[in-house]
Amino acid sequence: MADVPARRLYALTFVGGAASLGGEIAAARLLAPWFGDSTLIWANTIGVVLVALSVGYWLGGRMADRDPQLRRLALIILAAAAVFALLPFVARPFLRVSVDALSSVSAGAFVGSLVAVLVLLAVPMLLLGMISPFVVKLAIRTVDEAGKVTGRLYAVSTLGSLAGTFLSSLLLIPFLGTRRTFLIFALALALVATVSLGRRFAPAPILIAVLLALPVGTVKAVTDGRVIWEKETLYQYAVVIERDDGQRRLELNEGQAVHSIYTPGQWTTGNYWDEFLTLPFAARAGGDEGTPPRSVAILGNAAGTVARQYGHYFPDTRVDGVEIDGQLNKIAGTLFDLNKRDAPNVHLHTADGRPWLRAQTRRYDAIFVDAYRQPYVPFHLATREFFQSVKDHLNPGGVVLVNIGHPERSHALEEVLTATMADVFSTVVRDPSQRVNTIAMAGDGQISPAALGAAIPRLPQDLRPIAAETAARIAPRLPGGRVYTDDVAPVEWLIDASIVQVAASGER
Repeated sequence: MADVPARRLYALTFVGGAASLGGEIAAARLLAPWFGDSTLIWANTIGVVLVALSVGYWLGGRMADRDPQLRRLALIILAAAAVFALLPFVARPFLRVSVDALSSVSAGAFVGSLVAVLVLLAVPMLLLGMISPFVVKLAIRTVDEAGKVTGRLYAVSTLGSLAGTFLSSLLLIPFLGTRRTFLIFALALALVATVSLGRRFAPAPILIAVLLALPVGTVKAVTDGRVIWEKETLYQYAVVIERDDGQRRLELNEGQAVHSIYTPGQWTTGNYWDEFLTLPFAARAGGDEGTPPRSVAILGNAAGTVARQYGHYFPDTRVDGVEIDGQLNKIAGTLFDLNKRDAPNVHLHTADGRPWLRAQTRRYDAIFVDAYRQPYVPFHLATREFFQSVKDHLNPGGVVLVNIGHPERSHALEEVLTATMADVFSTVVRDPSQRVNTIAMAGDGQISPAALGAAIPRLPQDLRPIAAETAARIAPRLPGGRVYTDDVAPVEWLIDASIVQVAASGER
């Protein structure tokens, strides 16, 4: 076994550690548009990575004992670089097929994400796991220095993992995107491997660099319109699709739900957003019938569909639209016609809804919660403590409205959320406005279809038929459901169980 310069071994170790953790974060981001980004998805990703690395450690140790040659290690690293480079290109068609196939055989997102990560990520992670035992074997000269050398290499590997974590999450994914993040780590692996393999293998990093320069396409094929804007933001993949009739819609991550909609010259949507315009009048009584809320906060503003509607129909109402993703606030004005000229009382804030609300001294007549990205619900917006904070920021007689997206004919999530709301508010009602959307409304005053009906003559003409249909649907909350708290809120398990149950029954 020839002596290998220590610096070269440190470089291999550092880059291998960076690629393993950076690739893990990029893989979770790669899965998000198809399976979401809940804790279960992260658990699947981390679990598969750890298993693959463990197998790699075992195989690498056996191989290093048989033939401890730097060239063999470099070839392993180059193979990992090749798989890393290919992974984002094969991910899109593979994940699309996986989602369709798993749905047809009655499997939920948990199983689907596990299989997808296993296929896409296990091979490169196994190869990266082989690096550590190999470099230890190459670096140790005598038994007396085994502890010192091994400790030093572990430290270098951990520093590489730390660098990969921060590089991918803070710089590469936000500014270059997921695909180029994989390619950059692939390029780094190929470069350190080529140094040990010689010029003959120089085409490998050159080819990866060429792939890095290729333009990035859309996440999924669009059959109904064209993509006019797309961006991988700090929080998600976002795309705006414009149809032939000029209608625009915002899709986030999974692409199975529309999060904002805009049709030139129109303000009503024919969808659940319209309910936020009419439902608050069901709580306006004692002479306030037909009087719009004086102030509204929207937690989960997306590109501002409801805020734009309020700016048009109720221009005197102050609207605070809160959206965690600042990129969506930007396109609200440029692509979804939410502007100060037409909506002077609309104020946009870039923040997480719950911390933002907690920091406010202002109180509201209505607070709308529409921050749930199907199929998953941020657990911290589904707990008793959250709804208590909402209550603390409502004026007397104020109400909270929550959009609950759910699989068709599945009411488990609605039951839990309304039970939790009922633990804080004295009155909770439901408006099943869509097959897969229910608006839950809660307050400490009376909420009744009669109050909404009495307000109809004083509403704008466009809203009167919507209000009449809404009043006919208002009903008491569904019985059952467990109260969720900040300490215990297993929303991911609940939603995945609903998906599996619906798939198993053959329903949608």
